[in-house]
Amino acid sequence: MWEKGVLRLILIKGRVSTTMLSSKPPRRKVVPANGDDSADKLDQLLLSSAICNNEDLGPFIRKTFASGKPETLHHHLRHFARSKESEIEEVCKAHYQDFILAVDDLRSLLSDVDSLKSSLSDSNSRLQHVACPLLSSLDAFVETRNVSKNVNLAIDSVRTCVKLMEVCTRANRHLADDNFYMALKCVDAIEREYLDQTASSTLRRMLEKKIPEIRSYIERKVNKEFGDWLVEIRVVSRNLGQLAIGQASAARQREEDLRIKQRQAEEQSRLSVRDCIYALEEEEEDGIVAGGIGEDGGGAAGFDLTSLYRAYHIHQTLGLEDRFKQYYFENRKLQLTSDFQVSSMTPFLESHQTFFAQIAGFFVVEDRVLRTGGGLISKMEVENLWDIAVSKMCSVLEDQFSRMQTANHLLLIKDYVSLLGVTLRRYGYPIDALLDVLSKHRDKYHELLLSDCRKQIAEAVVADKFEQMLMKKEYEYSMHVLSFQIQTSDIIPAFPYVAPFSSTVPDCCRIVRSFIEDSVSFMSYGGQLEFYEVVKKYLDRLLSEVLDEALVKLINTSINGVSQAMQMAANMVVLERACDFFFRHAAQLSGVPLRMVERSRRQFPLRKARDAAEDMLSGLLKAKVDGFMTLIENVNWMCDEAPQSGNEYVNEVIIYLEILVSTAQQILPSQVLKRVLQEVFAHISEKIVGTLVSDSVKRFNVNAINGIEVDIRLLESFSDNQASLFSDGDVDVLKASLASSKQLINLLLSNHPENFLNPVIRERSYNTLDHKKVVIVSEKLRDPSDRLFGTFGSRGARQNPKRKSLDTLIKRLRDVS
Repeated sequence: MWEKGVLRLILIKGRVSTTMLSSKPPRRKVVPANGDDSADKLDQLLLSSAICNNEDLGPFIRKTFASGKPETLHHHLRHFARSKESEIEEVCKAHYQDFILAVDDLRSLLSDVDSLKSSLSDSNSRLQHVACPLLSSLDAFVETRNVSKNVNLAIDSVRTCVKLMEVCTRANRHLADDNFYMALKCVDAIEREYLDQTASSTLRRMLEKKIPEIRSYIERKVNKEFGDWLVEIRVVSRNLGQLAIGQASAARQREEDLRIKQRQAEEQSRLSVRDCIYALEEEEEDGIVAGGIGEDGGGAAGFDLTSLYRAYHIHQTLGLEDRFKQYYFENRKLQLTSDFQVSSMTPFLESHQTFFAQIAGFFVVEDRVLRTGGGLISKMEVENLWDIAVSKMCSVLEDQFSRMQTANHLLLIKDYVSLLGVTLRRYGYPIDALLDVLSKHRDKYHELLLSDCRKQIAEAVVADKFEQMLMKKEYEYSMHVLSFQIQTSDIIPAFPYVAPFSSTVPDCCRIVRSFIEDSVSFMSYGGQLEFYEVVKKYLDRLLSEVLDEALVKLINTSINGVSQAMQMAANMVVLERACDFFFRHAAQLSGVPLRMVERSRRQFPLRKARDAAEDMLSGLLKAKVDGFMTLIENVNWMCDEAPQSGNEYVNEVIIYLEILVSTAQQILPSQVLKRVLQEVFAHISEKIVGTLVSDSVKRFNVNAINGIEVDIRLLESFSDNQASLFSDGDVDVLKASLASSKQLINLLLSNHPENFLNPVIRERSYNTLDHKKVVIVSEKLRDPSDRLFGTFGSRGARQNPKRKSLDTLIKRLRDVS
């Protein structure tokens, strides 16, 4: 056995040596240079080099056989072999001693190996004896450890399964309670913590199948709840919009009440009323917070977004946030588009509040979602929705306004639209486009309003009975007089009270005041800060084109007597005070200080009706006076002495005028009565002059002229007797109305009638006389008892200088004419 081992070692050694020998580079033999055939030597050298270098010998062989000299190749190969054999022998001789030494070393080791073998055998026996029990124990230990490891693995698996079951139980409980977010968190925990740790392939497959199903189930449930919320929010939006607009209306009413109190305080301050203290206190806005609707998320003033935010949160948890955002935006956009539908079956006047309230509520909801939705909808998307809504609302308003032919309908819709604008402006939505539509239809509204007022005024005017109003109670006085500020005194009269005007005045005042309030209401909250000039322009048109024309028509067609004309003239005086109130009222409602209105007073807009009423009254009075003036035909123009108490006609006229004044002073202001009497006196004066000029009077004497002078003095005395009604200046004006007749009588009774030819004197004393009439009247002056007044054609030497002066005047006037 040991010999085999030594032999194996020798072979190994020899194999190693051989390997070492083969690893040495081959020694090349130098070919001598003294050969006979140099070409053969070269070929031999090349062949040897190729073999040493392990190159391909194919080219040499092909060349040899091609040349027909294979013996040469064979010779070269044998020569190469002999050269290598000798080299091998030299190598073996060189290593022979080393090989012998190695064999000796191996033999010396043989005894050591034998002793080592016996020692190893003994050690092996003892080791086997000791290790067999240990090996048995080790095998038992390994088996027990494997069992323990398997048990621990089983316990860990059971614990994992128990925890898994607990999480699954919680997930089921959350699903049953519709607590989807917690259910998803449980599912995520199962997938993240337990799915990879589950050893059972069956349980793992079950979890891998159920987890997607649970997520799909939660997504379906949340989408259903979101769908229900979309349906519910439409109804909520309508109620919400109505509530928000109602709050805006209440706030506007409070502002209006505050302005009314402020105007009252300013009025009291302007009138310097003492012992009156006004404290303007703004009431608290109950139920209204900054931003409009309450922020509690529920209740009467709120709305519930829980389902929306829950759906959004669940989709975020599912990783479907962007898809849900898009889904929400598209559904809300479709809802908004459906809200734009205007029913053709219901008049827009009846459905406009619901229409606008629905849109207002929609954007109140979107504002809340934008502010609290955590990025569910962006500001740009809300602005895009608002642009769509504004465009549609403007289109609907344009269409509906173009069809409406009633001013009140326009006002109702405009007022609600303006409240809509106020409501949504609180949330930052721009409303300029809506206000532009309202302003665009301003003229049409006022034209319709003027048309309505024209009909109302026509009805009110036609219903007038030209009778003074009787007021039995104070509230009637307040309603018909104080409300239009047409009272002449701040003292409340005793009741029953007979007003100086008829029912036309308060009826027309109510119509005009309603026009002002409607006009201001339309212009208010329409984007214009200063609109008084517009309101005033249309108020001027109402008064000058509608009311003035209606009154003129009434005066020209319905007045048949002096009492009616007097009542109409009295009405015009009251309406003049009312017109001042109208412009003040318009200014107050428009927020313009009263001092600016008072500073820019305009002409009386009803002056045509006022002039027509006074002309009608004076015309009727003139006609009455003409009836009495016919008695002038009974005057004795050639009387022997002048009547001391005046002629009959003037006494009748004065009696009538006294009755007239006593009646008129009850309803007519002194200035109106003065103007009417001035017209009547001028007419009487013209009638006297006309009578003297007419052919009915062929001649008269100085006594008759003195009688006419007495008549004029009686009329002047009548004027003086009215000093309690008129000022001294007004009395003088009345007397001046008799100038034409008085100047003619003064000329006829003058001692120097030729002074009429003096321009200065004529301008001062006879400026109303026509020289033609002077000639005619002067020629009729006769007096047989006085030769001074002989015929102008037979002037004697005894002619009086006065007569001569009068003749000279007549001649000069004829020459001028």
